[in-house]
Amino acid sequence: MAYGLWGMLPLYFKLFPNVSPVEVVSHRVIWSVGFLAVLLAGMRLYLPLRAALRSPRILGALTLSALLIGINWLVFIWAVDAGHVLAASLGYFLNPLVNILIGTLFLSERLRRGQIVAVLIAAVGVAILAAGEWQTLWVSLSLAISFAFYALVRKFTPVPSGVGLAVETLVLAPPALAALAWFAHQGTLAFGRDTVQTILMVGLGAITSVPLLLFASAARRLSMTTLGLLQYVAPSLQFLTGVFLLAEPLSLPRLLCFGCIWAALGLFVWDNLRARRQPERTDTQPA
Repeated sequence: MAYGLWGMLPLYFKLFPNVSPVEVVSHRVIWSVGFLAVLLAGMRLYLPLRAALRSPRILGALTLSALLIGINWLVFIWAVDAGHVLAASLGYFLNPLVNILIGTLFLSERLRRGQIVAVLIAAVGVAILAAGEWQTLWVSLSLAISFAFYALVRKFTPVPSGVGLAVETLVLAPPALAALAWFAHQGTLAFGRDTVQTILMVGLGAITSVPLLLFASAARRLSMTTLGLLQYVAPSLQFLTGVFLLAEPLSLPRLLCFGCIWAALGLFVWDNLRARRQPERTDTQPA
């Protein structure tokens, strides 16, 4: 359900055709604060929230992750509004491979041979897209890199997922309110003009929070291998939405790039499964 909802997000954001992406992101932040306030009260998580807000280290880390996820949301919504859903889906296909590179550069993780080949194949795909349709490449790279670094920051921030998201939205709330005030001052605020659209904007809080909470619940029950395979559901749905529902053109450079990325991801998944099936020889050998 979490990945399915994330995969169908472009259709929800398409319901705001004449609304600035900045206003959509601002409503996403503000109504997430309200939704999470009710949720945290029901789950009795106000004590962890207070502890997170009082810890300079945790608050600083969540401020950084808030900026990263804010950039990610803004680029994604802009891409949907501008008709670049395929470029957005490519960014999330690239995300696991960017995670590999970050693990190598910042966590001193060693790459297996299959992972190295997968990254090189993906790099060929990105190079093809850069040569053929470089105008939208920044969308894909921005989404992949911002979300990968967001995951890296959250990996080392010891807070429950709901509390972390609540702090992040609280950090983003002042600039979001300032943006909405500016739109209102300019007379371009879309909120309140159309009843259905206004209700849908309020729903952005649930649309943002529910998938994350579902994912956190699933992560406690499923193996990392299963989660790793399921993560491709969201960008696959976004790709199918872009091609078949939104009729975005699938040009030859895009098709070749996606082919390389899919081949790289197939090799990546196969290499992970093979590595997990191998016995841990280091446990039986002397140090």
